[in-house]
Amino acid sequence: MDISSAASQGRTVTPGTLITALLVPVVAVLGVLSSLHVDDIDMAWVHRQQAACRHMPFPKVEYVFAWAGPILGLSAMAVCLLLARWIRRRSGVRIWDTWPGLLAFVVALLNVVAILLELFMLWTTDTPDGSGSILGDCG
Repeated sequence: MDISSAASQGRTVTPGTLITALLVPVVAVLGVLSSLHVDDIDMAWVHRQQAACRHMPFPKVEYVFAWAGPILGLSAMAVCLLLARWIRRRSGVRIWDTWPGLLAFVVALLNVVAILLELFMLWTTDTPDGSGSILGDCG
């Protein structure tokens, strides 16, 4: 084992690298949770309409959560890309040659599927419901 390569490997895992690498999974999970919360908001809105037996205005907070999902998902990808450039410039190694970088890289790969979910939830929020909301028996 070459001493210079061991020294450069130890030098690549700094507190800044670790924090940035851990930021990728945190932001990716927040994006998924935000997109999943859109469905909860929508169901609560439908139940409130049915309980009141009248149509109510669409909750604007649903748009906020629907847009936050893809923004957070793409932000996680951007942080991973910046981390890869930072590790490459600082140490001359690829992102998957360090354990924090490998963690960020794997999460970023999995995040591609999550971004598709987030974009779908955004699309369903912005698409009007063709059948309208069913209020039930309001007699």
